[in-house]
Parts: sequence; C-alpha cells; structure tokens
Amino acid sequence: MNTETRALSGRTVDDLTLDAVRVGEVGLADLRIHPETLERQAVIAQQHGNPQLAANLRRAAELTGLPDEEVLAIYEALRPGRSSTAELAALAGSLAARGLPLNAALIAEAAEVYARRRLDRPAAATGLPPEPPAAAQPGPGPSAQPPVTS
Repeated sequence: MNTETRALSGRTVDDLTLDAVRVGEVGLADLRIHPETLERQAVIAQQHGNPQLAANLRRAAELTGLPDEEVLAIYEALRPGRSSTAELAALAGSLAARGLPLNAALIAEAAEVYARRRLDRPAAATGLPPEPPAAAQPGPGPSAQPPVTS
C-alpha cells in the first residue's frame, strides 16, 4: 500500500482506482501531482547528480498551487519577444510576493538575460521610445543630417 504518494487533492494513489473513476469519485485535483511528490523527486535527482532537474522539479512544485491558466500565461510571458523587461520584473515580483521564490528568481534572471540579449519585447511595443542600437549611436560626423526647421 502506497500512503506516501498523494495527489494534489491529498488522496493517496491507492485511493485512485478505476472503480472510483466509474462512480465519479475522482476529480481533476486527484489527477494532479502533489508538491511533496515533486520535492521527493527533486531530492532523488539531486542525489543522483542532476541539480538542473532538481531545480526544475522544485519550481514545478511551487506552481502546483496556481491555476492552469496562470501557469500557461507564465510560459507565454517567458517566450522571447512576448514580454518587456519591466513586465517580466513585475511578474517576478508578483510571484515572490505570493510565496513562489524559485519561480520569481528564474523570471528575474530571464528578464536580465532577455534585456542583455535583446530577447525582450521591443520598447516600441510597450509604448516607450525605442533605444538606438549600441553601434548606431548618433553623433557628429559627415553623415549627420542637420535638424529640419520650419
């Protein structure tokens, strides 16, 4: 009998039978993983020399408390070009304030990397004026155009 592995609902795996499904006793929360199960998997991954997998499992454990729509919105926000640096920073702050520090740290790091590599949404898309590329800084020279006056 397995009393350690539980669904998000708290029911044990042994309680999740085909008969329980047939009579309608199994709901969606019974089919979702419990954060403690993900933490146990993270410990095993860490012990077997896979710290990246352990970190991913721990972040997943934090996300189990969020609605599916919000998790999908986070994934969408992290796609290159979908969010500005400021939007990612705000998302990180929101997650940190709600007790998801591992995910907040990942998104804050992503915001920094996206800004450095210019993978964030362009400033023009946020309503802010675009920054000129570093190589094309305006300055005096023969190609500089005089300002137009009326």
